[in-house]
Amino acid sequence: MKTIKITALCLAVVGAGSAQADETVTLKIAHFLPSTSNAQANIIEPWCEQLRQESADRIKCQIYPSMQLGGTPAKLADMARNGVADIVWTAPAYSAGKFPRVEALELPFVLPYGGKAGNAIIWSFYEQYAKEDFKGYKVLVVHGDGGMSLHTRGKAVQALADLKGLKLRASSRTAAKTVESFGSTPVSMPPAQMTEAISKGVVDGALAAWEVVPATKLDEVTQYHSVTPAGQPAFGYTVLAMLMNQKKFDSLPDDLKAIIERNSGKALSERFATAWDKATDAALAATPAAGLVNIDLKAYGEMQAASTMAVEQWVNEANDKGLDGKALVQDVRSLSGLVK
Repeated sequence: MKTIKITALCLAVVGAGSAQADETVTLKIAHFLPSTSNAQANIIEPWCEQLRQESADRIKCQIYPSMQLGGTPAKLADMARNGVADIVWTAPAYSAGKFPRVEALELPFVLPYGGKAGNAIIWSFYEQYAKEDFKGYKVLVVHGDGGMSLHTRGKAVQALADLKGLKLRASSRTAAKTVESFGSTPVSMPPAQMTEAISKGVVDGALAAWEVVPATKLDEVTQYHSVTPAGQPAFGYTVLAMLMNQKKFDSLPDDLKAIIERNSGKALSERFATAWDKATDAALAATPAAGLVNIDLKAYGEMQAASTMAVEQWVNEANDKGLDGKALVQDVRSLSGLVK
């Protein structure tokens, strides 16, 4: 009798293990851009395909672009936390105040232009200083938009004085502070809205990354694109992240967790960087030379000096939240090589 019971128990355990090994999962992934966007077509879809192949069809993705699961971009992080989506790709800054430490990465003139250069610093900063921002999430990647530039409709921006009185689209509260420090008026809006806003004269231009120019048709409504001196830090950044519902991740079999783990983090950051740099290079190459406005070192330095107001304001607000704002800024600059 004991032998029969033990045998039955062993069979049950083996059966449970086999069922777990055969378990399949479909991940619901939501984001705020169209299905044709660089993020979906060149990163999220290939990433999902790699998960599918490595799992022998046991991991599949169902992607919901353009907020098809409802809500607004500002709600995406909550959608992942609450399980409305299993994974979201979003800008943490859209959820104002919820991810305060990574805002230091979006300050003016602290990160270099370029996906590879910027993402390496951003991922290091996340791992060393900003994990507390993302408690309750399984963080798949934190990366950047490659650095923002000024794109304007009727007025070329070559010096600080050219910015006075302009209305400029800003992607976040931090970007808005930067725009204000230049003497311009910020108007916050996601990428999908800025082209129409410029075409209707609601704003005069945008602080935006080159990567979004073709996808949003920003080049069709702007005539001038300001270019900073080579090797100098960007006007600002938008930090982006893929966040997974922690309970969903924890529910997966160990082998499926391992597949997601090895295709996330630094590996996924590098995947985003490669696609971002390729899109940026293509956008720049497609822009007529007459539309590129070079900012010389003197004018750039004046803009940089003016932006210290935005940095100081952010530091004070961070301190009010119980953070060491000055230390966070120094940490970013140290990782960027701007301070030793």
